[in-house]
Amino acid sequence: MNLFGTAGIRGNVVSRVTPELALAVGRSAGAPGETFVVARDGRETGAALAAAMEAGLESAGANVCRAGQLPTPALAFASQERNGVMLTASHNPPTDNGIKLFDDGQEYAREAERDVDAGVEDETPPLPWNEWGDSTRIEVLDNYRDAVMEYAREHGAPLDGVRIAVDCGNGMGSVATPQVLRALGAKVVTLNANVDGHFPGRPSKPTPETLTDLMEFTANGDFAFGLAHDGDADRIVLVDGNGDVVHEDTIVAVLAEHYTGTSDADDPVVVTTPNASARIDERVREAGGRVERVRLGALHEGIASALEDGDDGTEVVFAAEPWKHIHTQFGGWIDGVASAAVLARLVGDAGGIDALRTDVTERPYRKVSIECPDDAKVGAMNRLETSVPKRFPEATVQTEHGVRAELTDGSWVLVRPSGTEPYVRIYAESEDVDGLVAEAKDLVAAAVSVAKE
Repeated sequence: MNLFGTAGIRGNVVSRVTPELALAVGRSAGAPGETFVVARDGRETGAALAAAMEAGLESAGANVCRAGQLPTPALAFASQERNGVMLTASHNPPTDNGIKLFDDGQEYAREAERDVDAGVEDETPPLPWNEWGDSTRIEVLDNYRDAVMEYAREHGAPLDGVRIAVDCGNGMGSVATPQVLRALGAKVVTLNANVDGHFPGRPSKPTPETLTDLMEFTANGDFAFGLAHDGDADRIVLVDGNGDVVHEDTIVAVLAEHYTGTSDADDPVVVTTPNASARIDERVREAGGRVERVRLGALHEGIASALEDGDDGTEVVFAAEPWKHIHTQFGGWIDGVASAAVLARLVGDAGGIDALRTDVTERPYRKVSIECPDDAKVGAMNRLETSVPKRFPEATVQTEHGVRAELTDGSWVLVRPSGTEPYVRIYAESEDVDGLVAEAKDLVAAAVSVAKE
């Protein structure tokens, strides 16, 4: 496909995600009799792109429900039993915007994205004037916040007086997370809680480098923990009471164990990605479940595959990749606001974030990139499918999404080609992570060298 990446369409609003593109995507995605909820985040360019998207959908015969500014999970919530379009570039800079399509609360499958891509390529024309769709205005936010609160109350314990610092990053989390946590009983203090598409408080992507204000504020403010969102509030980062970022895989492990342990399914499954830590597998196994992995950006496909391959007792209880969580009992979308609410109540139940993660084994982690031309990636990966098992004969090796070797002591290494840059990535976690990375680098360098010949 030319348009869609791992998370919809994203790019610069002048050179890529233009109003012309939004019009074309809407016209390709729309169809007579279908209904699309359209929303946008706080970016300055969102209103123009929304207008173009609505025009494209309506000229294809679809009816449009204009929902205004929303967090992406709220748009996904509103798209249940119909379709949805979210105009957002998530954590990208303010010069960018993007298009993400939903069908009944889930991101479009790859085949549906291919159909839209093909329609744009073929320049789908508008329908005759008397077959165009119509538009109405709808309100979503109150219903969404109420639904998150109702769901969160099924987990953990009340938050009466628990102090939480929330950095909304001038994004759409500003209109959802503080309100939900306060309604659940927490004492919330916010940073950057006004919606501003320039992201003046900090860059939209929450990382240890961009969250220094939150980390310092949490450490000095007697908070149980802090949390931060990206621009559209589908992503969440947690900071402990000392101001240190909690590793993303530890958060996944905590939630995965909770959902597995509270499920009454015969075969509870957690779906995650190849680069996710073995600590997740350990906690899920301890709770009586199992883990399935799927490529990055395809959690919804992994959920469908796990259910298709399972039996009547199979239930996907949770799905996640770093900082992005699908609470499957709540809905089929990535939801940082729901994560904030559920995690807060789990912290309240455990008596603190340290107590909540006490059973999670955290090993040193590394990510390394090795240069590899795009035309050498296939040959290099074919060679690594043989050389990695030979180097680690005691390991369990999977090759569905790169080459992942899980060693008997819980250490693991993953080698996979980048989908966007001329690199082969190495991910590793081990008490001797430097030694494990060094071995992997030798294997990758040899494979790339042969593939380039």
